[in-house]
Amino acid sequence: MIAQLGIPGGVELLVVLLIAVLLFGANKIPKLARSAGKSIGEFKKGAEESKEALQESAELDDIEVED
Repeated sequence: MIAQLGIPGGVELLVVLLIAVLLFGANKIPKLARSAGKSIGEFKKGAEESKEALQESAELDDIEVED
């Protein structure tokens, strides 16, 4: 079932890791991973802030309609 979802398995992950090491070198992989992690964290933070702003806006719209 997992293969049908398009999630890579063990062999595929090893091939991707090997290609990454060949392209970037073993020394740069941790820096790339750290940078990617920070980017994902910033994206999640921005998404959460946007979600909260939309919820606040919706709540304010509900209050204005009730007046």
